[in-house]
Amino acid sequence: MNKGVVLVMTFLMAFGFMGETGVNAKVKTYHQKSSALTGYGNTRKLNNKKVHFVKVPKKYSHISNKATNRTVYSTRGNKVNFISNYLLPYPGKNNQRSRNPQSIAISKSCFMYILYCPTNTKNRGRIVRYNLTKLNALGVQKHRSTFQKTFVKVNGKYSATKLAYQNAIKVGPLFNTGHGQSLAYNRKNHGLYMWIDNEKTARVPVSKWGYIAHISAKSLKPDRKIRFKLSRNGTWIPGGHNLTFDNSGNAYFWTNPGSGANVFKGKIHHSKVKFRRTKQILKHLPGTRLQGMGYNPVRHRLMLVSDDSLASFPTSKLVGKGHLTNGSFNWSAFAPKREFEGVAYGNSSRAYLLVNHNPEVLVSDRSY
Repeated sequence: MNKGVVLVMTFLMAFGFMGETGVNAKVKTYHQKSSALTGYGNTRKLNNKKVHFVKVPKKYSHISNKATNRTVYSTRGNKVNFISNYLLPYPGKNNQRSRNPQSIAISKSCFMYILYCPTNTKNRGRIVRYNLTKLNALGVQKHRSTFQKTFVKVNGKYSATKLAYQNAIKVGPLFNTGHGQSLAYNRKNHGLYMWIDNEKTARVPVSKWGYIAHISAKSLKPDRKIRFKLSRNGTWIPGGHNLTFDNSGNAYFWTNPGSGANVFKGKIHHSKVKFRRTKQILKHLPGTRLQGMGYNPVRHRLMLVSDDSLASFPTSKLVGKGHLTNGSFNWSAFAPKREFEGVAYGNSSRAYLLVNHNPEVLVSDRSY
């Protein structure tokens, strides 16, 4: 190898141009030959009229950093208020873009994972891990503006408080995330998973193949992936855009092919995936956009997330042919016209709501 080539390779490695390729090359990908879809037919439509459709706003509201009241209030349906807890750091570490969070997951050990997909990095993003135990002990809820400026120096240096905040935050590398709405924590095996749902344009998948990645909690990047097809009798379903797990490790996602909300239930193993479409199609969707899905580990309910609209129902009613009725549903509409990105739960039945414009995490004022 001549001297010039060595110099070029050294430059590329130093500035990270080769690093990302190396990272992706090390990810083990399992190619599942059999279809991951075990059941798709014999469904019936449920008139879940307690759930009302909320249209996506023509323009999202942007709440000021100086706003004193950041509470998100319900306006219809089940009463609940979401109180601001964490005004997420912006800019990110080393001036990284952190204005576009897409999903949230919370572990049993009180680590909160936020997946950010900067608007200038198509189908790529990073995971940031927040140690909630440390941050809560530091009282970040009472110092939201300071916490938001965690990575902003004043007079060329960080304050002791900001350094303490930084010590409770781990920033992962950029990797291929796809749209990024599906980061989820499996309470059964303590694993982090997500769909790698690459898109040509918004909500238009690159291919019909599904990819689910297992995320290393240490490196905050994929350490293995499963490539599979969701097909049955000639019908192909592109990979999901949302994901959640119940206490038993069952995985769920939902779609809207035009007939109503289709809920899928399955298992994600080390090298293979299995899903079935549950038997009841939900006639009424909570809203225009399928923003996310959550699971309340105390109340044992699945939650469908749309902008300014949340609907939930018990997982037990999905068994067999399905036993959901209109009375099984809780639903709430909200007023702020802020983009709802996802809902996650820690070890209680209080919901953590991730919103955009400005990015922050709010917590419900009651079991929800």
